[in-house]
Amino acid sequence: MNAINMRDEPLVYELSRAGRVGCSLPKADVPSFELPADLARADLDLPELDELTVVRHFTRLSQKNYSIDTEFYPLGSCTMKYNPKINEAAAANPGWKYLHPLAEEAQAQGALKLMFKLQRSLCEIGGFEAASLQPAAGAHGELSGVLMIRAALVDKGERDRRKMLIPDSAHGTNPASCTMAGFSTQTIPSGPDGNIDMAALRAALDDSVAGIMITNPNTLGLFERNIVEICDLVHRAGGYVYGDGANMNALTGVFKPGSSGIDVMHFNLHKTFSTPHGGGGPGAGMVAAGAALAPYLPGPIASEDAGKYRLAMPAKSIGRVKSFYGNFGVLVRAYTYLLMTGADGLRRVAENAVLNANYLKAKLSDVYPVPHARRCMHEFVARGNIAEGVHTLDIAKRLIDYGFHPPTVYFPLIVQEALMIEPTETESKETLDLFIEAMRSIAAEAGSQPELLHEAPHRAPVARLDEVMAARCPILCYRG
Repeated sequence: MNAINMRDEPLVYELSRAGRVGCSLPKADVPSFELPADLARADLDLPELDELTVVRHFTRLSQKNYSIDTEFYPLGSCTMKYNPKINEAAAANPGWKYLHPLAEEAQAQGALKLMFKLQRSLCEIGGFEAASLQPAAGAHGELSGVLMIRAALVDKGERDRRKMLIPDSAHGTNPASCTMAGFSTQTIPSGPDGNIDMAALRAALDDSVAGIMITNPNTLGLFERNIVEICDLVHRAGGYVYGDGANMNALTGVFKPGSSGIDVMHFNLHKTFSTPHGGGGPGAGMVAAGAALAPYLPGPIASEDAGKYRLAMPAKSIGRVKSFYGNFGVLVRAYTYLLMTGADGLRRVAENAVLNANYLKAKLSDVYPVPHARRCMHEFVARGNIAEGVHTLDIAKRLIDYGFHPPTVYFPLIVQEALMIEPTETESKETLDLFIEAMRSIAAEAGSQPELLHEAPHRAPVARLDEVMAARCPILCYRG
């Protein structure tokens, strides 16, 4: 617990009373052993507490946690949708839960069948030929895809193609993945409509280009209307097209990225396909590819032969990118979600995600300016500098007082004072109306009582922190 700015909450160290014990250890069944002096910290003054105090302390803390199970979570780009509890029940099934990752194939036919069917389902959704479930996160899948492009270029004797084009509306991890794979990057600006500037793209295409990384819908929440032409131009220049599929929630059952010419793309199973997202995991960044790059997929991947399931490495695989076979619990959740939703349901997912985002945009754009007037997809970006001296961070902090998690702030970087709002398809109109009311109330306060925003949050357990200082000079232990 942070010792600074915690309101009316006794610190666990302040509850300590000498002689109180909260647990009874069993009698040791091995010889006792004194820790070496250099390992034992004499200055480590651990609190002495009874069990009930400990239980109440951590229960109170848990009740302060913000979660999608309790409140609306409009965190743009993250797709914080509700996760049906049946997914959790399926993943907790003992048959999955206790299956050892080193079990022989004959003992793991059920798991391999699930992996095979999930691969095929996601290929059908995305319009791809083959897929690997290995990557453990979206950026991990992204890196895998870029490594596949590098391997294909090496095979073709085109090692000198070292330039990757990245639109300024792409996800922020794209340049890092390119650098890790040995590529340099060149930014392609957006045009007035929020899509890739086609003239700038044409000018950048030469024999040094390895490919382009496209986020579609992009981080402005807009569909790349020229996606087919973009893919064709890059292919004619000798490059490959990587698709960042993190925003697939807007497209399921409506549009297949592979059909537009994208060669390789990752899916965020922990976003689009409903595994709990937050706290750094768990995740799964499955990567799928068309015919040109399918032989380079990381492996092993599941295959089927005469009703038997096995694991095999693709012909020219870049190799393993994770130990064992991926984040299996996430795979079970994703497959359960697909079975429960069905093909028609997946289309409704995208339609309602887009409908909800456009509803919020229509109700808020008169007070929170939106830089692009086009119809958005599953999310939209507005500006938070709505009054003199008021900034996006002020709005985000004030929203906490209204009981809402703030949207993503200051991203994408191409929009000044950005507020990135994503309602997902799982929120009701009633919830969205409450959020609209709160946002409009804050806009009114920004004009009449800006100090309310500058000093927010007022009702949270923790006051506004110096987040820059917290990142640069973190306090990682209690200092009484």
